[in-house]
Amino acid sequence: MIRTAILTISDKGSKGERIDETGAVLKQLLEKEKYKVEYYNIIPDEMDEIVEELIKASDDLKVDLILTNGGTGFSKRDITPEATIKVIKKQVPGIPEAMRLNSLKITPKAMLSRAVAGIRNKTLIINLPGSPKGAVENLQAVMPALKHGIEILKGEASECAR
Repeated sequence: MIRTAILTISDKGSKGERIDETGAVLKQLLEKEKYKVEYYNIIPDEMDEIVEELIKASDDLKVDLILTNGGTGFSKRDITPEATIKVIKKQVPGIPEAMRLNSLKITPKAMLSRAVAGIRNKTLIINLPGSPKGAVENLQAVMPALKHGIEILKGEASECAR
């Protein structure tokens, strides 16, 4: 069982001015794939709050996977990748590369995503877009490899040959 946290990064969502459809569809997809969503929160695009939530989910809750959604674009308030970089110990560039490659088949705007992925302790953190469609497409692009990567991270598997 992969223990997961979903963090929606949205100024409007955190104020109750927008319904978080993206977090809901991610939760639905994860549960369908037998992931256990143990934590969910909506927070504003504020560096300190994003960093605090990422550390809480990784260090205190000890989830295996944190999926953020929102804050990966070009807007002045889009700072999710920078917050993620502050807390990770190792980057995992192949994950956002695969997501962008897959998304480029759908829209040329995919190249504008600044999403990152990385490891903090035994937690994999992945930034996803804020739109429900984009978040699901990006997550589905990398899901086939996630379980194996997390098993290696947790010390439950050692071979990556195939």
